Amino acid sequence: MGVQGRNSVDVAIIGAGPAGLTAAYLLTKKGYSVTVIEKDERYVGGISRTVEVDGYRFDIGGHRFFSKSKEVVDLWNEILPNDFIQRPRMSRIYYEGKFYSYPLRAFEALFNLGVVRSTLCMASYAKAKLFPNKNVRSFQDWTVNQFGHKLFSIFFKTYTEKVWGMPCDEMSADWAAQRIKGLSLWGAVTDGLKRSLGLNKRPNDGMATKTLLETFRYPRLGPGMMWDAARDFVVAKGNSVLMGHSFKQLAQDAKGNWRMSATRIDGSEAVITARHVISSAPMRELSARIHPLPQTSLQANNLRYRDFLTVALMIKSDDLFPDNWIYIHDSKVQVGRVQNFRSWSPEMVPDPSIACVGLEYFCFENDNLWASSDADLIELAKKEMAILGLCKAEDVVGGAVVRQEKAYPVYDDDYAANVEAMRSELEARYPTLHMVGRNGMHRYNNQDHAMMTSMLTVENIVAGSRIYNIWNVNEDAEYHEAGDEGEQQVIAVKVSEDRAAALTSERDVPKRIEKGEAPRKAA
Repeated sequence: MGVQGRNSVDVAIIGAGPAGLTAAYLLTKKGYSVTVIEKDERYVGGISRTVEVDGYRFDIGGHRFFSKSKEVVDLWNEILPNDFIQRPRMSRIYYEGKFYSYPLRAFEALFNLGVVRSTLCMASYAKAKLFPNKNVRSFQDWTVNQFGHKLFSIFFKTYTEKVWGMPCDEMSADWAAQRIKGLSLWGAVTDGLKRSLGLNKRPNDGMATKTLLETFRYPRLGPGMMWDAARDFVVAKGNSVLMGHSFKQLAQDAKGNWRMSATRIDGSEAVITARHVISSAPMRELSARIHPLPQTSLQANNLRYRDFLTVALMIKSDDLFPDNWIYIHDSKVQVGRVQNFRSWSPEMVPDPSIACVGLEYFCFENDNLWASSDADLIELAKKEMAILGLCKAEDVVGGAVVRQEKAYPVYDDDYAANVEAMRSELEARYPTLHMVGRNGMHRYNNQDHAMMTSMLTVENIVAGSRIYNIWNVNEDAEYHEAGDEGEQQVIAVKVSEDRAAALTSERDVPKRIEKGEAPRKAA
């Protein structure tokens, strides 16, 4: 879906994922003319899209709708007011034929591991606390300091190396600090003890420990429902979302106007001119397509990405397991995580006698896994489900494969320096070019964080200056799920000390995009 875009607009947007469509939606509300280009021919939503095959719907990964940002929660409710359902959360770790609750429940984990291994784990944990590594450089260093080497090797190493395709001692500690911070082994032990003694009857709602929410909201037909609605609003108001258009080149003229070209499916070229450009394209891709090439292009070219594919299996069964997803910490299989789509929403699966699961494989584009045929991947998934004891291969009645390139920006030793170099150069040279979202900023943001980077970018465009530093969104790793939904008003550090003076009030915008020129209203 999509209509031919205007040749000249106020803002051109690269990518119709959560970041791109959030910007398009808010700018459209404010009366700006906008054109969005999207490489996919059918789906908007990027990694948050919902794919449909023969009536079965499945996510590219799982996307719970939870945020501490009131602005994000309000926007979700505005875009999709009547289609959220409340779902129970359950996720577990599969390790050596046993299931462990995730996040770990200390007593359960120690019981499953047995007396000898549990003793070694606690001794290793004590050693890490008494003699921590003072020179924390890698993911391994950080995690061993937090949990001890034994627990690291059991519950972090195998899965993390599956996801990233690199040794844990080569991954930046930034990754662990962002994704694991807030989880405390001692806190889990004391919480479990209080519960076992009946001293803590409060539901585990995520207020005390990161990622422990027991329920979450979810669109009844998957997260793609949200982004379909956002796109439909943008198009209904006279703006454009051009599907099947791949970003080709970006250049700025002497007056500061942008010329963006995109290649259509048939090989022809579309050209859009704009005063501002918002890019959610991977930083490496953006750097290679700006003319003239930035001085930091070589550094940006060193940024790496991890790719991802989902093998969806339709299986004869009322339900295979109650989990929303299971982490597979087992070296006998290649699969890293298994999603159960009916547990996300019953409406994702049209036949009550058929279960639909998604096996997630982490890979690099064009490696052997990525290059395998769909038929071979479906056979691999059937075999691995049987190895794990999750179903019988003969019960599988159908399958489909979805490939997702550049799903995860890689946090290697050099990523931070490479990102900072490119960011600094582009912000200095091009104040009307804005990088947003997970790949646009090379940061593993959650969906709500990606949206917030665009929400604040829109405010910067309206104000005519960078009053918000969007790079501080998600600087606090404990932001996500560490407290009540919607409790925070703003999650980025303000550049200006006086927001009221810097921002134009809602009723007075849009006033201008450049001095003396009113924005062109969408029809």
